[in-house]
Parts: sequence; structure tokens; C-alpha cells
Amino acid sequence: MTQPKARKLQIPTRRKLRGKFLGLRGPAVAALIAAGGAALAVASGAVAQSRSLIMLDQLESGSWELRERGVGGVVRNVCVRGGRELIQLHHQGLTCKSVVVQDTPVEVVVQYTCAGQGFGRTRIRRETNALVQIDTQGIAGGQPYSYAGEGRRTGPCHD
Repeated sequence: MTQPKARKLQIPTRRKLRGKFLGLRGPAVAALIAAGGAALAVASGAVAQSRSLIMLDQLESGSWELRERGVGGVVRNVCVRGGRELIQLHHQGLTCKSVVVQDTPVEVVVQYTCAGQGFGRTRIRRETNALVQIDTQGIAGGQPYSYAGEGRRTGPCHD
């Protein structure tokens, strides 16, 4: 009995594979990659949007004392109905566009821009749902500001 002749395995070279992806060439490959990237971006964006800033939503509403760090730090009381209000301390009541830079269970960082009114970047770190550390800086009223302080819930709001 004779042995069958061994066949040499043909492995395509780079030159033969150049420009081919799943049997596709040129524009078809680009369209497939773009569609996949778009689908990934939409899917990840939807997840990020639905879970964004949960930590701030868990902060207790009520009267909060904001105490600036350092000698001669200013103390002010604000009524906080939701923790997201702490993001725009220097742009309260303005409609601003924001970008969430960091969002973890204990810390958020948000950058925002208020058309024609300035901008800011705020970092809030939660110690408890009634105690936070706030660092924010930006431009308000054409002037730079920087604030580092502690926020502490002191009780119900007194309207």
C-alpha cells in the first residue's frame, strides 16, 4: 500500500492578504469597521448615561452647610434638593452643558460650560450621604474662582 502524497499547507502571505477582511476589500472593510465602532459607541453611551452620577442622587436632601477650607473660609447654608445641585455652586440656576469626567461610587468629576456665563470643573467626594468634600474651579462673571470645602447636611430646609 502506498502512502498518499503529503500536501503542502498553503499559508497566504501578507501580500495576498493585503486589503482583504472576511473576503471584503477597500470601502466595504471601512464601512464594516465604522458600523462596528458606531454600534459600540451607542451601546457604551447608553450604559454610561443610565448609570451616571448615582452617587449624587444618593446624597440626603435638606439644608447643607458649605464650609470653605483655610483661614477665613466662608461658611454658607444652601437648601439641597438633589446632590447634583452641588456641581454648579458658582453657576446656580443656569442651564449648562456638562461632561462627566469621572463617576465612581465615592467620587464624581464633572466639567460644564454655561454659554456666555463661564465654565467650571467640580470634584465631589462622598464620605457619607450627609458629608462630602467639594473642589471646584472655573470662570464666573468673567472672573476666575477656586473653592475647596466641605459640605455637611445640617437638617431640613427652612424655606
